[in-house]
Amino acid sequence: PQALALLKAILNPVISGYICVVTVQAPVGIMAARHRISEARLRESGLRPTRQRVALAELLFAKGDRHLTVEELHDEAIEAGVPVSLATVYNTLHQFTNAGMIRVLAVEGAKTYFDTNTSDHHHFFIEGENQVVDMPESSISLTGMPTPPEGMEIAHIDVVVRLRPKRR
Repeated sequence: PQALALLKAILNPVISGYICVVTVQAPVGIMAARHRISEARLRESGLRPTRQRVALAELLFAKGDRHLTVEELHDEAIEAGVPVSLATVYNTLHQFTNAGMIRVLAVEGAKTYFDTNTSDHHHFFIEGENQVVDMPESSISLTGMPTPPEGMEIAHIDVVVRLRPKRR
């Protein structure tokens, strides 16, 4: 914020009346730290930190808890200059899921979202916007759960509440 304010103070007299796009990159030290954190996260999950896995992990986790599709992460990767195919992103996200780094959330028949928040929680799905939002923790309770078959246990319960604008 201070750097941005300083940049505005310096450039404002120069750019008044013009549209100016300024790209500000994170300092090299911050980028290197993110890289090391992503490498460590991959190793802790039992995955070899390849160049593409590290790059995708950095993109995926840099913005905190979120939900995205393979296509959305692929678009972010291309925009960030990470040369990966859609198939590589798909395979990598499934590797991350199998390693417990993220969880998969099937919302639509052909639409799968990946959630960086692996804790037990539920979701709202906003129809028409194709947006997944975490549900507040205390907003739902589950009772009367069925008894699993012999030798099985409930691994996870996904509750997705679909929302749409009120009809008039």
